[in-house]
Formats: sequence, structure tokens, C-alpha cells
Amino acid sequence: MSGLIVSLLWLLLFVGGGIFLAYQRIDLRTSTIATGIALLAYWIFGDGFVLWKLFLTLLFGLMVIPNFIEVRREKITKPLLDIYRKMLPSMSNTEREALEAGSVWWDGELFSGMPDWDKLMSYPAPKLSDEEQAFLDGPCEELCRMVDDWEICHKLADMPKEVWDFIIEKKFFAMIIPKQYGGLEFSAYANAAVISKLASRSATVSSTIGVPNSLGPAELLLHYGTEEQKDHYLPGLAAGTEIPCFALTSPQAGSDAAALIDNGVVCKGTWKGKKTVGIRLNWDKRYITLAPVATVLGLAFKLYDPDHLIGDEDEYGITAALVPTDTPGVEVGRRHYPLSIPFQNGPTSGKDVFVPLDAIIGGQEQAGNGWKMLVQLLSVGRAITLPSTASGGGQAASYASGAYAIIRKQFNTSIANFEGVGEALTRIAGQTYIMNAAVAVTAGAIDQGEKPAVPSAILKYHCTEMGRRVANDAMDVHGGKGVMMGPTNYLGRGYMATPIAITVEGANILTRSLIIYGQGAIRCHPFVLRELHAAGDEDHDRGLIEFDDALFGHIGYAISNLARSFFLALTHAKFSRVPLNTPTRRYYQNINRYSANFALASDFAMLTLGGGLKKRELLSARLGDVLSSMYLASTVLKHFENQGRRATDLPLVEWSVRTLMYQAQESLHAFLRNLPNRPVAMLLRLFIFPRGRTYSAPSDEIASRVVDLVTTPGESRERLSELAYTTLEPGNPLGLLQEALELTGQHIPLERRLRQARKEGLIHSDYLGLQIDEAEKAQVISKAEGRALREYHGKVESLLAVDDFTTDELARVTSGRAAAEASSKSPKKKTARKKPAAAKRAASQKTTSKKKTKKS
Repeated sequence: MSGLIVSLLWLLLFVGGGIFLAYQRIDLRTSTIATGIALLAYWIFGDGFVLWKLFLTLLFGLMVIPNFIEVRREKITKPLLDIYRKMLPSMSNTEREALEAGSVWWDGELFSGMPDWDKLMSYPAPKLSDEEQAFLDGPCEELCRMVDDWEICHKLADMPKEVWDFIIEKKFFAMIIPKQYGGLEFSAYANAAVISKLASRSATVSSTIGVPNSLGPAELLLHYGTEEQKDHYLPGLAAGTEIPCFALTSPQAGSDAAALIDNGVVCKGTWKGKKTVGIRLNWDKRYITLAPVATVLGLAFKLYDPDHLIGDEDEYGITAALVPTDTPGVEVGRRHYPLSIPFQNGPTSGKDVFVPLDAIIGGQEQAGNGWKMLVQLLSVGRAITLPSTASGGGQAASYASGAYAIIRKQFNTSIANFEGVGEALTRIAGQTYIMNAAVAVTAGAIDQGEKPAVPSAILKYHCTEMGRRVANDAMDVHGGKGVMMGPTNYLGRGYMATPIAITVEGANILTRSLIIYGQGAIRCHPFVLRELHAAGDEDHDRGLIEFDDALFGHIGYAISNLARSFFLALTHAKFSRVPLNTPTRRYYQNINRYSANFALASDFAMLTLGGGLKKRELLSARLGDVLSSMYLASTVLKHFENQGRRATDLPLVEWSVRTLMYQAQESLHAFLRNLPNRPVAMLLRLFIFPRGRTYSAPSDEIASRVVDLVTTPGESRERLSELAYTTLEPGNPLGLLQEALELTGQHIPLERRLRQARKEGLIHSDYLGLQIDEAEKAQVISKAEGRALREYHGKVESLLAVDDFTTDELARVTSGRAAAEASSKSPKKKTARKKPAAAKRAASQKTTSKKKTKKS
């Protein structure tokens, strides 16, 4: 019996020691030495079956072999490399350039299965400079004050001339342009802050300003333009004398850039009276923001050189160029009308438009590099404009809904006291906090030099989706108040605008199912990209060496993730290292656990499905959801630290992280349920969920604390909506709602006295105004208190009121003259897009019909 116990102890030593070495990712040589010492001690001191000792020795021998590198490469790695090359999926140039865009940041740590929290925590908290803060408090506030969204959206279908002029005068279009060219040279964080504030006021204004400061001519010129191009265009773009747009999407090719048919052919032609070699362009684009009013058009097209005027290539691929819109053959001016949000957006086309070669951004040397330019810049811009727009909308919705739920009463109590309404308020506040954290932390990383390609896709998808859910919940809380359009409706336009952000810069379905994990699996994995490069290396000897290093690193990584996943899941990660010993400590450990689970699932997905994984879009999407949940949860924790670890914000942190980690668990569960290789799925479930799915969603008690936070005036409520336009002034519903919320708290004792007086029979009326009169007569309240109550309830009734109109008032314009006056308020256009043939025919038929009517 004692011999059996000793043998079990030795077995425990070997198994536990192996798990420890794998968990800590000890290198192969050190692990081999440690195992050898343990095995020698077992032979000398251990009792047990000789066959068992021989079996362990055999396993040790197999462990020793890979330490002989030359033998390993020749006998193991070389055959595996041949197999790997045959398994590699085909990859287009556009896919390859997209995969290699940007940098790997915290997403790489999460993919490692062993995140180094010190790396994330070492990044400084993003902060506005004095100049940036002054801009936010000055011109940005003033622009919000000028905006009348009902006038913009319903009456004019455009921003008024004074708003356009103010935007140009204060250089809102020049936030990313350096000061040497006349721009503001703001940080990414300041850019995001400005867009968030504007989005809390008007989707039209934020969209108009966001696009020139994201992926557009200015950004392309700054990174790739020649000095001559920068000197020519950037001062005009900064001053607003040039209005930019960038045209990529065409009717035949949306997200599939490789299918682009817009083309340019190198040829000889005339430019400004001189014969020169240039490009004859033909294009048809749509959905282009600012195209109707643009003076300079950034254009993506495929470049061809059949006569070899610039080189030996027939086709150069996607190229980016700048085309003045007054160039003969360019057509702009007509507009799309995206869900009644009238920012300037429309089609553009060009027929046989000739431009010189130096129209190519970066000059002739950058011919064919257009797609590479775009995806590189998208890795930054996609993390700012649309996510900060969603964040600003969420801040406005949180601020408004929290106050509205208190001042709006049903059954003699605020609707915030109903748990169903509270559930919606919790989601509004929690998801707004997640968006705020993701935008602030990621923008801060960009300002430190990162170009986070995968996080930018995560933010684009999840912030816009959360923005949509927040808008839905805010509408539910407000009910008819949010539905009835008019000057007093502060929700409706934001609600209408949410699908617009879903569709642009990579449609959300595509982003989730193909980009987040499809790019992340290769770009962020510690070894996959190295293996791909090694396999594609034309120098086979060098490729073999590099593939060998990557392959055995990958094998050790996989073994480590097996050990880490199992141990962390079994112990709920209670012993894993975290950077802080604070109330949020367990959440860091939860992310550690799911990072190891995710890394393990990813490796087995790639191993069992190979190149077929990219066609299994739902599996890829679920793994992307896990990665996204971990990234967003990490930004929440970092944001909490950046804001000074305020204890009053803990309910928001707890709700956010628990929600995200629960989603990660369920996404992993769904992945395992649908993995085609069922034996592998069962094995993975043992290592990922050895105790079952034990993580739970946030409790009702946490939700209740979030509701209190968002419906009670205080620092936490203000911090949650710190960038929203909340100034108290006529015409700003957020400021007026906050005023009413504060007055509600002050008047609770008076209203309590009215209710008590009614119970005692001192007042009898069911109507508030009459109740106040009766209460004054019965001396339940004083005259001064009565006046204060009437004033307060007058403000509440004004905020709860909805608009109504005569039929004539609902018409946007009542005559051609009014329409002309409205359209004249936009910036002057250099050219007008011609009417399509169908439109001309319709106009002709209408004219003919009128003539017939007059004749009769």
C-alpha cells in the first residue's frame, strides 16, 4: 500500500511538474533538463514498476530529440513544411496587405494566452492639452449652441450657411492637419472628444466633421504625399477653401476592393495646355460623404499601363489619386439622403477625365499602393470617428434617459422605479461606459504611436452595435416622446442615424465574420504570421530555419495553453498574477482565464480546419466575439484606473466586465457546440470548461446600483457623459433635463406633503395645479413653495411635451423659391452632376403633362 502511495506521489510530481513548466512557458532546453533530473531521481530513489520507469524514459527520449536542432530540422520540420505549404489557403494581394496593416498591441497579448498587464498599465492616461481643452470648451461648445437639428434635418436638409462658415472658420476640418500647414494638429484623443461632443448634439454635424479628419485626402497626403502635394493641398484643406472627399465604394464593389472596376489608363494627353503623360480616368462611385460639395476628390481606382509608358507592368493594381472636381469630365453635386440625416453624401462619376501622373498620391512611385495606403490608415481612423460618434450618442442617451426616467411618472411614481425600465437604463449606462472606455484607451494608444488594426475593427463593430442597442433602449424608455418627431424630440434623429454607422468603413456583418478574427488570427498570433512568411520564403534554406523556430515555438505555446486553460478554468484563475490588488482584481484574473481558453480554441480551430476556417464565418465570428469581449473588458479596467479608480464608478465597471466576460463564455460555448470535429470539441470542452459554464451575467443588485448612478445627480453621472453637450441653456434638452432632475430632488419633500394632505382629506383635486392651490389655502405649503412647485412642474411638462403640426407645416419647403434658398446655404459647388437619363425623361414627361393641362 505504501509503495502504491509513493508511486502516486511520483506520478503527481511528474504531472504537476509538467503542468508547472508548461504553465510558466519554460523553454524546451530548461524543461528537458528539469525533466531529466526528476527522472534520474525517480530511477535512484523511486519504487515502482520497471516498465513504468522505462515508459517515462521513452517519453523523455522523445523530449530530448527536438533539442538536437539540425536533426530536428531535417527529420521533423522539413516534411512538415512541405505539408504546410500544400495546406496554405490562397490569399489575394488585397487580403495580404490588409493582414499586414497596422501594428499589434494589446490584442497580441490577449492572443498569447498569457497577457502582460504591465504593458497595458504602463500607457499614460490620455489627456487633452490646454489648447485642445480650450477648443472643446470654446468653438466646439459654440457650434453645438448654433445647431438646430430640426431646422437642419426637416427644413433645410443641410446645415445653415452660418454653421458651414463657422466650421470652416474654426478649422473643424483641420484637426489632423499639422500647424505648419495651418491646421490644428490635435491628438487622436482630442479628435475623438470633439466628435463625441458633436455627436451628442447632431449626427449631421458630427458626420460632416468626422470624415475629413478620418480616412481622406488630408490623412493620405500626410502619410504618403510628396512634399509638393502637401504644400499644394494641405493649406487649402486647413483653411477650408478646399473641401475634401474620398471615393472608394462603387455599385459593383462595396467591401470587396479586389472587384473594383473603376480604372485609370496611362496615356498621353493635355494638362493645362501642355502635352504630358498622365492617366485617363473613368469611375462611378456612390455613398461618398462630402462629394456633393467637394472641391478635391480622393479616388481609388485600378491603374493600367498597356503601352508601358511608366514601366514594364501592364497592371499596377489599386491606386489612389487626387482629382480637382472642376476637372472636365468630373460629375458631382447630386445627393443621397441617408435615413433623413442630411449630411452631404452622394454619388460621383467621371468619364475620360485626364490628370497628370503627379495626381497619384505619393507620385508615380506609389502607383499600385493605394489599397495598402487605405488599410494602413484605416487601422487608425476606424478606431476614432465612428466609435466616438457612437460614444457621444450613448452619453447623450444616458444623460437624457436617466433624467427622463425620474421626471416621467406613471402610477404615482417615477418610471425609473419600474424594474423593466431599470433594466433598459442599466444597459444604456453600462454600454455607454464600455464605449467611452474603448474609445479613450484606444485613442490614447494611438497617440503613443500604435496603429491598432484589430482593435480598430473591434471598436468599429462593437461600438456601433452598442450605439444601436443604446438607441433602441432609450427609445423604449422615452416611449411616445421619442417617436413623435419635431423640434422638441431629442432622440429620433440619433435613432435614425444608428444604421448608417453600421454600414460604413466595412459593413458590420463583414467586420464581425471576416475581419476581427480573420485578421487577428494571423496578425496577432505569436507564430502564425511567422510560419506563413517562412513557408513563402523563396530562399528555402532560410525559410526552413525560420519555420523550424516558429513551429517549435508554436508547439510549446499550444502545450502551455493546454496547461494554462485547464488550470485557470479549474481554479477560476484565483492564483493568476494581476497588476493590482484592488476591488477589480478578480476581473483581471477572469480575462487571464479566457485569454488562455481563447488561445487554445484558436490553435485547435486552425489545426483542424486549416484554410477552411476562413470559410467557416460563424466559427470565426464567435472566436472574434471572445477576443472582442476580452479587449473591451481590458479597456474598461484601464479606463477605471485612468479616471482615478473612483469607487462610485464601480457598479458600471462590474456590470460592464461581467457582461463582457459572460458573453465570452457563451461565445466559446457556441464555438465548441458547432466545431465540426466533435472529438476535438469534446477534448477542448474538458480543458476550457472542466467545471462547466460557471460565469454568470451581472446580478439584479448590480443593475440596481447602476440605475441609481445614472438617475441621481452626481459625479458618476457627469463622468459617464463628460463629453456630451449638457450646458444649461434654452434649446439644449440635455441641460434642461438635468435642471429638472436636480429640481425633482429638491421638491420631493413638498410633493410628499401634498400626497399626505390628500390622504388626510385636506386637498381633493386629482390635478396637480388645483392641488397646489388647495394646499396653499389649507396652509400645507407656503405661497413661495407653491410658486416653486408650479415653476418646476411647468419645466417638467415642457420637457415631456411632444410636437404637433398642421399638414402644411410638415412640408419641408412650400415653393421652388424656398428650395433654392435652402440649397444656396451649402458651400458653393464647382460643378454639378448631370441628371441621369431616367430623371431627365421624368422631368420631360412632367413638363409635357403641365403643358397639356394648361392647354385644356
